[in-house]
Amino acid sequence: MNESSYITTFVSPIEGGKIRCDICPRYCVLGKGQRGLCFVRKNMDGKLVLTTYGRSSGIAIDPIEKKPLYHYYPGSSVLSFGTAGCNLTCKFCQNWDMSKSRQMDILQVSASPEQIAQSAVKNGCKSVAFTYNDPVIFMEYAIDTAIACHELGIKTVAVTAGYINPEPAIEFFKHMDAVNVDLKGFTNGFYQKLCSAHIQPVLDTLAYIGNETDCWLEITNLLIPGYNDSTTEITLLCEWVVNTLGDTLPVHFSAFHPAYKMMDVPHTSTETMMNAQQIAKSTGLKHVYLGNVRTPSGQNTKCVNCGKVLVLREGYRTQIIGLENGQCVECSTRCNGIWD
Repeated sequence: MNESSYITTFVSPIEGGKIRCDICPRYCVLGKGQRGLCFVRKNMDGKLVLTTYGRSSGIAIDPIEKKPLYHYYPGSSVLSFGTAGCNLTCKFCQNWDMSKSRQMDILQVSASPEQIAQSAVKNGCKSVAFTYNDPVIFMEYAIDTAIACHELGIKTVAVTAGYINPEPAIEFFKHMDAVNVDLKGFTNGFYQKLCSAHIQPVLDTLAYIGNETDCWLEITNLLIPGYNDSTTEITLLCEWVVNTLGDTLPVHFSAFHPAYKMMDVPHTSTETMMNAQQIAKSTGLKHVYLGNVRTPSGQNTKCVNCGKVLVLREGYRTQIIGLENGQCVECSTRCNGIWD
């Protein structure tokens, strides 16, 4: 595939024949032939090129709950795909074989935007998810795919860390129907030490999506023992969500499993997960979920008024048992979400 066919925007010329990529807060300055930290954006003869356009590292059909999205067409199927590379350097990455790849031969599947959209229709999927690695680095491919999906009545989902500049964020998220943002931690020190990044751009992205777009938004926070699982940090994160995005926004705490460069860090305990849920609820959050761990109260969606179970989940098996037209069948209270 000819890389020069996929010339990207959001680029600035720099003296000396270099160019600057303006997609994310790294602002990589690239000489001729150089690639950005994400590895997939390259200076080719003074033009910024997306080298992974039209090529996927894999395609699968998942339940929407796996993204995770719990208040967005629960029980529906989503066609998931990603490419290679990432603009963060997370030492705990659980998709590191794709996101950290520097081998372009990992991209085994040639898939045009139209082919992906047609595959979603053929397989009875409600939506297509841009996932596995962060879609902001292949945003042109994701946007063209989203356009093709919408033409066929297919929804689009972005699973992202939200490390993107404001102007490209406007262009990207206007094509998305739902977003799950992975909020890695709630201190700048965490982002600097483990992700080689800064937290403020992520918070800015979250505030933009939640308050200025029509995207359905949910947040995931991976709790890593000894790094971001303190009561203080969890409390600050939850208070920020309540004050900035509202108390009905779903928040997912996910248990850490040793991965990539953090194989020596233990699994997150069930006690830590339950504690996080209690902290979140004490700050006022109404919908708090626990992932990568089985608990009696970590997966079900309940009415915020009467407590009735609205959506019952056992693993990835989902049953809508207490919702009708988005309202609790017992007390008629509206549950915030996008429901069939």
